[in-house]
Amino acid sequence: MNEFDFKNRTAVITGGGQGFGLDIAKRFLDSGAKVIIWDIDEELLKSAVDEVNNPNLSYNVVDVSNYKQIEKIVSNITSKSNIDILINNAGITGPTAPLWEYDIDMWNKIVQINLVGTFNCCRAIVPNMIKNDYGRIVNVASVAGKDGNANASAYSSGKAGAIGLTKSLGKELADKNIAVNAVTPAGAKTRILDQMSKEHVQRMLSKVPRGRFLEIHEFTSLVCWLSSEENSFSTAAIFDISGGRSTY
Repeated sequence: MNEFDFKNRTAVITGGGQGFGLDIAKRFLDSGAKVIIWDIDEELLKSAVDEVNNPNLSYNVVDVSNYKQIEKIVSNITSKSNIDILINNAGITGPTAPLWEYDIDMWNKIVQINLVGTFNCCRAIVPNMIKNDYGRIVNVASVAGKDGNANASAYSSGKAGAIGLTKSLGKELADKNIAVNAVTPAGAKTRILDQMSKEHVQRMLSKVPRGRFLEIHEFTSLVCWLSSEENSFSTAAIFDISGGRSTY
């Protein structure tokens, strides 16, 4: 396992109470970072903090679709320290249904969290990175944002939007020591699979040439490199980690 140096760095990880987000938090902490995990579920956050038991880990209860709430919390954090790393990991899949039958309120909620939530966090945190001429942002998109998943139009659209946002913001910040990239995982062994029907999960798996789901530690390793100082040139890029499902 590669070693990373995140000493004297502060990271904010959305959706940090479980799954990808919590595993990234653990690896950052092991590498010397201070980590603040955000999630809408306070019980999940408390459980994560108790499990990790590291004084450099703290949390905020955050609804990423609420910009005013994010702005207030970011202001409080940056009054004490910089935010050097932002991992936009919060997301929901929602139900599976044909577009013409999709519940409108649920469709809007999924896009609000997966796309607008990513925008909100970047909008609030990027000024602090510009001020310090340093930042690493990793947006967790999905292979669904590239290929589109049938019966998951909201999720696919939200993640496609996050890919477009990454490319735009990366170019806007390219003259600074701030890297903005996205990762596009295929299905992984996380609780997000529980939100989907068994048929939908099997359909996803059948598209992966490696014939298995992504392991969380494999994903975390890629995110760590993108979040490190070693990543001094790649920006506005989309890094695929789909087991061969997509090759672009």
